[in-house]
Amino acid sequence: MDLGLRAARVLVTGGASNIGRGIVHGFAAEAARVTICDIDGDQAAKVRAEALELGATACEIAEADLTRPGAAEDVVAGLVAQWGGIDVLVNNAGWSVPGFIAEDTDRARWQRLVEVNLFAAISCSQAALGVMREAGVGSIVFISSDAAFGEIRQGVYGATKAAVIALARTIAKEHGRHGIRSNVVCPGLVIPENDAAVGSSSLWSAGRDTVFDEKQIESLKKGIPLRRLTVADDIAAAVTWVCSETAARQVTGQVFSVSGGYSMP
Repeated sequence: MDLGLRAARVLVTGGASNIGRGIVHGFAAEAARVTICDIDGDQAAKVRAEALELGATACEIAEADLTRPGAAEDVVAGLVAQWGGIDVLVNNAGWSVPGFIAEDTDRARWQRLVEVNLFAAISCSQAALGVMREAGVGSIVFISSDAAFGEIRQGVYGATKAAVIALARTIAKEHGRHGIRSNVVCPGLVIPENDAAVGSSSLWSAGRDTVFDEKQIESLKKGIPLRRLTVADDIAAAVTWVCSETAARQVTGQVFSVSGGYSMP
């Protein structure tokens, strides 16, 4: 099915590694124009080359730390100046360090989780909404997490991701009349497909076992009805579909868990 995304103007935050990289690949395969926003410029450059090879009409890099005041506004303004508007915003930038809630007492880390996972999404959305309102159409997708529904070792992280769901649904209710759709995709555990899928600043850069070891992964898989882990391409397929005005024009304010049935929101 043609999703109607050819030449669509797309911003993917955190687009250089793992899930973000997969989402960039997904839009590239639909011949969209994609801006990869990430703090890791070197890894973003690699993903840009991959996107162009996969068929992106154009692909640019915005190297930025979205937790800095004004950064989100600058990134969106740059995309709009170059391509004349923004059709799709994917708020994917995120950060997590697993830890049991009784032991996770580092307040500075909590603050960083809030800044990366929530404040960046708020800022990017506010920057994009005005342009989308003028155009009378637009799609915003928030990458939340199954941790938003409560998961072991994901207390503070999950709280920020639950907040993202509330934000997305508020935007859907406030801006549906302006032709803007806002939805949420909640990935299950997505392990990078290989070392090339992540940059040096990624959570996964120190190795898979530093995040989830093999015993934990096998235990997790037993709780998944489909008995398999989610991969980045699964997330990309869901995101591109929900961004399509052809395929999902009447879908807004919804939460989709792409986890093999691990969560069923």
